[in-house]
Amino acid sequence: MVWTHLQASAFQRTAADFVSSGVGMDANDMADSVKQVYALRQQNMPAAQVGWYSSQSFIGHQLCALIAQHWLVDKACGMPAKDAIRNGYTVTVNDGKGIDAGVIDAIRKEDKRFRVNHHMREFVRMGRIFGIRIAMFIVQSTDPDYYAKPFNPDGVTPGSYKGIRQIDPYWTVPELNSAAVTDPTNLHFYEPTYWRINGKPIHHSHLIIFRTGEVPDVLKPTYYYGGVSVPQKIFERVYASERTANEAPLLAMSKRSTVVHMDVESAVANQAKFEERIATWAHYRDNHGIKVVGTEEQIEQFDTALADFDAVIMTQYQLVAAAANVPATKLLGTSPKGFNATGEFEEASYHEELESIQSHDLTLLLDRHHLLVIRSEIAPKFGIKPFETTVSWNPLDSMTTKEYAEVNKLKAEAGAVLVQSGAIDGIDERRRITQDPDSGYTGIEEAISAELEDEASQDNDGT
Repeated sequence: MVWTHLQASAFQRTAADFVSSGVGMDANDMADSVKQVYALRQQNMPAAQVGWYSSQSFIGHQLCALIAQHWLVDKACGMPAKDAIRNGYTVTVNDGKGIDAGVIDAIRKEDKRFRVNHHMREFVRMGRIFGIRIAMFIVQSTDPDYYAKPFNPDGVTPGSYKGIRQIDPYWTVPELNSAAVTDPTNLHFYEPTYWRINGKPIHHSHLIIFRTGEVPDVLKPTYYYGGVSVPQKIFERVYASERTANEAPLLAMSKRSTVVHMDVESAVANQAKFEERIATWAHYRDNHGIKVVGTEEQIEQFDTALADFDAVIMTQYQLVAAAANVPATKLLGTSPKGFNATGEFEEASYHEELESIQSHDLTLLLDRHHLLVIRSEIAPKFGIKPFETTVSWNPLDSMTTKEYAEVNKLKAEAGAVLVQSGAIDGIDERRRITQDPDSGYTGIEEAISAELEDEASQDNDGT
């Protein structure tokens, strides 16, 4: 009975709950093929420990949204989303085709019109809240089965791309075909073939899906084919942190406890007189005045030490930051305590986390958006064939004015060495600083070499 209960709490659903209708598959065959996968057996592990780990299972998307209202959970989910896109990106074309600069500028304008930065931020933020985020690209098509079929770029006509719609997971239902359930060699094994949205099946190729780490196949149905959300990872630690922080003012108000030794039997025998005397004594005590006791009574005062209590509180919050993969110094806006850490390693690790989000999730979203916007808007406007773009993310670190000056000084010294060695001339160096957006000389007129000036003067004399 115990193991049956643990299995039910850990594996709330199976793939049978998400099999598409009409796939011609026998339910008994599917159950036989996966029944061993869901068998939970005791492997020399106490039932209490298995029960504790089973309690860490999926908490539900609605509960994730509820927990995400908390200020600390909201920061843990939203901060990486803002930081990953803060310094922006650059769109380039590296397929050997010559693209006019006006085309790239038009793509930037389309990105603003379609609010790409907003969608990227919400894509990551809401994905961390729910463990999954589905971005659907809205394309108006004359084909009524456009979304039921695999995505075909040639089906995007001029003006048909309307934007990005992100959908919360409780408005969607994953559906798997027979091959995705029974054949582990299938490329899309245990991956939804369709996502039913508004009663209509949407083929997965039309969607870009963000997951906060995929769970093993045996748990995918339980998580509705999403990932483990940040609220699920940190809700217990957030609760412990807030409770610990709330203890601080209570301890400050009651850090001094006074014990009066007296004849308890006599006090209980005349309770009214006892309570009156205690009230009078407490009045002088709370007024930090004189404490008066009888000759037959003894008094002791005990103080609770609060010297390291701030470190205890901050340690709890740092555990929240660790579970959310966000540095405590950034999440809390204060220096770490209790771990003897400077925060430098945490910042480097955080940048790696942001780069992973950029490369594995946001780049996919941008690539699909640019593919659609080029075929729908850019190519028809400029009368050119569709082309592919590449997204290059700008560095995450923002340099200070002093650091920019130091970098420019090093560049100038390198340029001077190259000019003196004859590798380049002053015209080349001037062209470099006019094209360097951080040089401080961007936009000034380019110098004309002496040879070009002589040629120009000879041409004028000849005329």
